[in-house]
This record gives sequence, C-alpha cells and structure tokens, in this order.
Amino acid sequence: MLFCNIGLVDENFDYKENMYVGVQGDRIEYIGKEKPAKDYGEEYDGSRKMLMPGLVNAHTHSPMTLLRGYAENLPLDRWLNERVFPFEDRLNCDRAYYGTMLSIAEQLKSGTTSSSDMYFFQDGVLKAVKDAKAKTNFSRSLVSFGDDDFYHNDRVKEALEAVEKYHLTENGRIKVDMCLHAEYTNTLKFIEQFGEYTKDKGLINHIHLSETKSEHENCKQKYGKTPARVFYDAGAMDAQTLFAHCVWIELSDIELFKEKGASVAHCPASNLKLGSGVCDTYTLLENGINVAIGTDSAASNNSLDMLREMYLAAILPKGINNKADIITPKQILKMATRNGALAQGREDCGLVKEGFKADVIVLDLNKPNMYPDFDVINNIVYSANSSDVLLTMVDGEVLYRNGEFKYIDVEKVGFECNRIVREVVKEVTK
Repeated sequence: MLFCNIGLVDENFDYKENMYVGVQGDRIEYIGKEKPAKDYGEEYDGSRKMLMPGLVNAHTHSPMTLLRGYAENLPLDRWLNERVFPFEDRLNCDRAYYGTMLSIAEQLKSGTTSSSDMYFFQDGVLKAVKDAKAKTNFSRSLVSFGDDDFYHNDRVKEALEAVEKYHLTENGRIKVDMCLHAEYTNTLKFIEQFGEYTKDKGLINHIHLSETKSEHENCKQKYGKTPARVFYDAGAMDAQTLFAHCVWIELSDIELFKEKGASVAHCPASNLKLGSGVCDTYTLLENGINVAIGTDSAASNNSLDMLREMYLAAILPKGINNKADIITPKQILKMATRNGALAQGREDCGLVKEGFKADVIVLDLNKPNMYPDFDVINNIVYSANSSDVLLTMVDGEVLYRNGEFKYIDVEKVGFECNRIVREVVKEVTK
C-alpha cells in the first residue's frame, strides 16, 4: 500500500504534511515528499488524514473484557476477592477466546497495534490473537501459595508450554513473556526460583508492582524492604523486566530500575478508578526510565482506548505537580508508541521509519475536534478520540478500516460474550 499526500508523525515525533509512505510486505519501505516510482499496490488518499505509529498497550488482561461493568466501585482487594476471582474461576479457554476477540476488536478500532497481555488460558487467548492477526506479548500469570516449588508447579508448566508452543510464532507477532502476578501473591522462595530460572532465558518478565499503598507498605513490614527491592534481591529483575502500575514506588526503587533497565507500564485510568493513586511518571522520565502506557483490563478501566489513556497520562502530572509544562505531548506520544514497543522487546516497532514494521494507524483530521490544525501533535494527545481512527495496520496488513474488521465478526463475538457472561453470573450466584 502507498499512503499518498498524508500527514505524518515522523520518527522524531514531529509532524510533516503531504508525505508518501510505501509499505512492502510487513515493513515500511519508503518515506518521502515525492511519490515513489515503485508500484506499492493500492494508493490510499491521505487528504485531511494523518499517519502515525500504532499505539502499544503495555499492560492489559484481554479476556477480562467479559467483566466490563461487573465489578464496580470497590477498592482493589475487595474488587479482586469479592467479584473478579469468583468470576474468573468459571472461565475456560473457549470463554477466554471470545473475551480476547472482543478486546482485540476494541483495541484495533481505537488504534492499538500491539499489547502486553497477562492472563491464563493461553490456548484460548492466543488462538484469538492468531485468528485476528493481532500482535501481542503474552504472559501466563503465576501465583504461588504455601511451599510451592517453581520447578514442579502446574502453572509454571503451562507458562513454559506457552513459550515452547507460541513464542515468536506468526512471523514474530506473538511473543511469550514470563510473569509473576505480584509480590503479595507469591512466596519469597517462588520469586527467587523465578529469578533463577528467567535470568538467562532471553524472555521478558512482566510483573505487577506497588499498585496500592497497602500492597507496598505490607511488603515493607513483612520483608523490611519494598516490593521492587524484593524482586531485585531475588534476581527477578536480572532479565528484561516490565513493571505494571508503580504507583507507590520510592526513589530507591527507581535507582534499581535504572540499574537493571526496567520499564514501567503506567495505567492511569485503572489506578484512578480503583482509588489506588497515580504513578509519578515525571520522576521516572527524569531518571531515564522507559515509561510506557497501558489500559489494564476492561474490568478495572471499562475501556481499552489508548487515546483516552494518553490524555490522562498527559494531564495528570500537570495537575499533581501544579506545573503545566512538566510533560509534553511528544513525550506522551513516545510513551504510547515507541516506549511500549521497547518494553515488549520489539526494537523494529513503534516508529514510522523506513525498515520498521508497518504497525501504523490513520486518524481523520477532518473532524471538528481536530480543527484548527495549529498543532496536530497537541490535537492527537489532547483532542483525538477512538472515533477518529480510520485505519489500523499490523505488519503491513489492514485489520480495521472505516468501521470494518478484516477477520473479526463483532456481532457474533458480542453475542457470544453476552451469552458467556449470563452463564457465568448464574454459576457464581448459585
């Protein structure tokens, strides 16, 4: 495909007008002001449209779209124990498949081209990813109780089976990470064994960290150190690590992140809705930490719209610090695209750049909320919404365009999700 006369967010996150972008196979082959001589197939009219890197959702739980609206107005501990865990006990691969398909549809429609997904039922989740031609880093969430041994744990066996069966499949669109759910859901012995195993495997560790004040403080009372320090001392940060939330981390934790090159997935909407607090992204960025953006699940956020998440990520530091210039729209765009790709270990993603994967989206600039176009970068961060997304391309293939999905029957998926939810609710309330 050749995008013609289109606005462009370039690799430096500057905006350029009337550009040509040629996609060959799964990569961006040409970017320039002049129309290339090569025939790239379909010519896409970019008049009053804008091309940018696809958004990367750095932390989510896809099948939990099934719980959208089910667990409301509760703090995290009650939200989990009273509503989420009993519901999840009734899920299976088939139910997870439809929940994931619904999640993929919502994300493609709102401009997300890749996600870091933490859940169970890997065969169902990754079948959906494969069927929809989506891109994901999937990790099987691990928890341990009592004297669980990492090397003889059924959950670990599932995680390792996922690595063996799915890692780097679908032309690399599917990657498999390793995952500890959190410090408070695992024993120290298990965390240490996790660190020992993952150190030299070349996989990414995906972990919830210091999401709530009680989680953070209880760990300090239990071990005499922060959750981040627990993971550091146990070797769980020796592999490339992505920490989700980080609302209550301390400056000493950030030093550990710097030393180990850890990334942070900032999930503003979910953390606000559950009353957990707000991650201090300004201090993280000032210390050179790779900060990405995630939605968390539709159970705690209700939406998987990364454009909305970008808006929150942009305005929260300003209000909290009483400083309007504390973070720029360019920084937010980078967090939602390139930083997310780096957190996934996808070095050739997250930028509109020759030789990079063609994970791109097109936004409609011919909308009231996108006028005037005095500064298009500002408009993307502060004014754009999911209805402005016209096209979503993953690895050079258009998966969503003008309201239509190439591989997803949304009506069928929605019907099945409604059926599943009604069945589960009946099972839970028996």
